Parts: sequence; C-alpha cells; structure tokens
Amino acid sequence: MGIIIMKQKNRFTELLKRYKHAWVFLYILIYMPWFLYLEKHVTTNYYVIQTRFDQHLPFIEYFIIPYLMWFAFIAAAFLYFFLTDVPGFYRMAKFMFTGMTVFLIISTVFPNGQDLRPVVFESDNIFVDMVRMLYRADTCTNVFPSLHVFNSLGVCVAVHESEALKRHRGVCAGTYILAALIILATVFLKQHSVLDGIGAAFMVYVLYQLVYAPQKKSALQYTKQKRALAQNK
Repeated sequence: MGIIIMKQKNRFTELLKRYKHAWVFLYILIYMPWFLYLEKHVTTNYYVIQTRFDQHLPFIEYFIIPYLMWFAFIAAAFLYFFLTDVPGFYRMAKFMFTGMTVFLIISTVFPNGQDLRPVVFESDNIFVDMVRMLYRADTCTNVFPSLHVFNSLGVCVAVHESEALKRHRGVCAGTYILAALIILATVFLKQHSVLDGIGAAFMVYVLYQLVYAPQKKSALQYTKQKRALAQNK
C-alpha cells in the first residue's frame, strides 16, 4: 500500500513539474469576475458603437455554428501549445490575456454596446432558436473591441509563428478559414459592429509588435550573425 501511494505521489510531482506553466490559467480568476460584473451592471447608459454599414448587413442565422465553435477553437489552441510548446504557450497567453485585460479596462471606463439585434426574425428554424438562446445568455453590451475577433486573430498569429505548425499547411489553412468564419459571424449575427472588429484588429497589430516581433527580430539577427561567422571561416 505504501509503495502504491509513493508511486502516485511521484507521478503527481512529475506532472506538477511538467505542467508548472499551468499557473497562467489563474488569469481566469481575474477575468471572469470582472467580466461578469460588467455584464451585470452595464445595461443602460452606454455608448452605442455601430455604423450605417452595419444596418445594411443581413442577419444570417447559420453563422451561429462558427460563432459557437469559437469556444472550442480557442480552447484547442491553448491546449496544443500548453502540451507541446511551452515558450509558444507563454507568448500566446501573454498576447491573449493582455488584450482581454485591455478589453475589460475599455469596457469599464467607456461602457459600450450596440442596438443591432433584430426584434423579429424572418425565419423560424433551429439556427434561429440557437441565436435566441445566445441573445438571452449574452448581453448586447461590452462589445468593443470584439474578443471573438481578437482571440481568433490571436490564434492565427500563434499558429503562424509556430515553426512546428508551419509544416502542416492543412492545419494552418483550417485555422485561418475558421477564424475568418468566426469574424464574419460576429457581424452577420448582429453580435458586433464592424467597428468592434476593426478595434480588435488594431489591438492585434499593437500587441504583435510587443509580444512576437521582438523575438522574431532577435532570431533574425542571430541568423545573420551565424551566417557572417560561417562566411568568415
């Protein structure tokens, strides 16, 4: 009995050492209470963020499928890097969680929302029913910048910067296509204005310069120095 307990203890210790980077997920203890507070309290007196262009975009209920796939999409990306690429996981987490924190700060100091959701649906099918459920669960506030857009683009960046995944064109193509469908879903389901997507894209650009670009620049300089040394020999 004592031997079995000792083996289990050793296995547990090995798991802790192997996956010690799991501490990063503690960020959820900061994000969720803050976000839920905003969802509960930002219901009136918010700045409406939308354009005339949004009003001309059709409501397409079928986009509920890629919209809901976002959750599995983000989870799968985090899980892949968590298990296979610890440095890549840290970069991705730094990128994502910084952007999510910026979103929380913006929503706190600049309460925002949109009034694009249809009051009456022209169709009545299972996809419309799913959209109705989404509307009941998710408020039309705290929309800028769109986290669906930001996190989807964040996964694309992480995949693009992964040397291991670059060799798998199918994975890369599938990632980019699904991300594009999710981004389109945000506007065709009337969950976001195009301005929310533009804001998210701008945030991706800025954070890329802070998180990924410096390392890429350092790697490029190292490669040049290595080639120079080889030529001198």
